[in-house]
Amino acid sequence: MLQLWQIIIGIVVAIAAAFLGTFVVSRRMSLVADALSHVALPGMGIALMLGFEPFLGGFAIMALAVLGIGVLEARRMVLADTLIGVLFTAALAVGLLIVPDLELIEVLFGDITGINLANGLLTLVGGAVIVFTTLRYLPQFAKITFAPELAASEGVPVARMNLLFLFLLAGTVAIGIKAIGVLLMGALVILPAASARNIARDLRETLIFSVGIGCAIVLIGFFVANAFRMPPGPSVVITGALIFGISLLVRRRS
Repeated sequence: MLQLWQIIIGIVVAIAAAFLGTFVVSRRMSLVADALSHVALPGMGIALMLGFEPFLGGFAIMALAVLGIGVLEARRMVLADTLIGVLFTAALAVGLLIVPDLELIEVLFGDITGINLANGLLTLVGGAVIVFTTLRYLPQFAKITFAPELAASEGVPVARMNLLFLFLLAGTVAIGIKAIGVLLMGALVILPAASARNIARDLRETLIFSVGIGCAIVLIGFFVANAFRMPPGPSVVITGALIFGISLLVRRRS
């Protein structure tokens, strides 16, 4: 049976994911969000073997991946889509090898009922920091998303803002993988924003609709998972996919 504070944690994760997801979808970085969630897997495996909090291990390895991508892209050593493909497959393979069998299903698909109060507080604080930072730099993120050349001419530090954005995305994935799972957390970032874009008229509406849809996806998904005693991650993602399909129908009619 889900506790109220666990539901609140799910909502906080959904809000953080919805905020970042709006820019992820607008920048056509959906594969990056999905790849980052898979990159977390070996970090969580190492943390479990060493007796540390898996969240910290997942975030640490994602932070290293973000730095690596930033350096390689800045030096134009390899294309972004190539990096994503390499990271996706390599991280998934290494993670499956080192994550203990007993924790593997929970890590892959999530289990919010396994979150204790300490994990919950860490998630709440992390989610609050992500949302606050995103709102603080919302104008800059909007400029580098929709008009990067104009942003650079106005003195916006585009490279630094891009790096900050990727770190926030990594943090969002990290706080959600315990509840939603490594394999499916990327979908929680993408689906609310993708659905919101189908029915919103501007960025403000997209952000509002994305947050609302994200919260609805999590609440409905958790309710279904709790009722049928199934992992919450798949239930949340299936709910999100259905809502995305509905948004497509609404878009076509409008």
